[in-house]
Amino acid sequence: MKNLTLSILLIISYIGTTNAQHKGNYDLISRQNVLHSGNANIYNPTVQQHINKILNPSTTVFIDVKALQNVEATTYTAIFNVSQIGPTADSTNLLMSRRVQNIKEELKSIGITEDAIAIDVISFVPNYEIEVQKKLFSKTYTEVPNGFELQQNLHIQFTKTNQFESILTACAKSEIYNLVKVDYYIENIAEVYKNLQTKLLKLIEEKKSYYKTLSFDLANYNVAIADDQYCYFPKDFYQSYQAFNSVSFEAIKKRKGVTTAKKQTSYYYQPLSYENYDVVINPSILEPVVQIGMNIRLQYSPKPVTAKPEPVVKTEIKHKYYVVSPNGTLDIKALQTD
Repeated sequence: MKNLTLSILLIISYIGTTNAQHKGNYDLISRQNVLHSGNANIYNPTVQQHINKILNPSTTVFIDVKALQNVEATTYTAIFNVSQIGPTADSTNLLMSRRVQNIKEELKSIGITEDAIAIDVISFVPNYEIEVQKKLFSKTYTEVPNGFELQQNLHIQFTKTNQFESILTACAKSEIYNLVKVDYYIENIAEVYKNLQTKLLKLIEEKKSYYKTLSFDLANYNVAIADDQYCYFPKDFYQSYQAFNSVSFEAIKKRKGVTTAKKQTSYYYQPLSYENYDVVINPSILEPVVQIGMNIRLQYSPKPVTAKPEPVVKTEIKHKYYVVSPNGTLDIKALQTD
């Protein structure tokens, strides 16, 4: 019986560990702090609010459609900052040229030619030091040049993400470690927007048919429209977190101080969530991608009912009066109304 209980506990522990691994460290929650109330499930407050949302009927019809497409970059450009110092201008420039040339030779082996490498000169300035000149009753501090500093940005273009590791290795061999950023480029962005537009127009027609089934003939409505399109790159979606635990029960028991250490900051790629989109093209991604989206909002309002003018019926009555004379004769005359 004890062995059976131990086996069940081990299985539960394994399942909990597996779930924690899938969850990741960026949002680590202590399971002891989770409140349980009987067998009831605890929902995210935002999700619970959405489930219990009360719908308010209206005669105005809204059609909101959103589409998102994940697009792999056609080319990438890695930018490295390079700094070189030397005693003279010529020697500084020569040392920089050798470092860059070594990188070019290394990158040829992975198919990156010199045409895919560009140099952007940032600054080339002399460095100064203070020279002290002692006189009989005073000292003079004079700035004199003691060398030069050349700073450049090295742009390296590549087409496959697996080439980036070789680029880092080549730069490290020349003591270049300062990676500024990696830019993503796509060539067919107009075709992507056209594809999204086609998907949304098809979806709009389906929704119109749905409303018509509900006795809303949108042909009898005035329509207003608003649309939007956007493009986001991976650099816009990197977030940071720190995964550590600084609680030390041993230090509390022995009443000893704790020497804090620098905690490493980790980063992860968090793309746009799909929960608010009607159409998602290429939803499963393995690496950071360019996310291109389009939104269309239509508002249908009932057309005002135009009142038909009622025909005016004019009734004309001709009045007459009768005059009776004393001798009994009857005289009929028309009544003048004007």
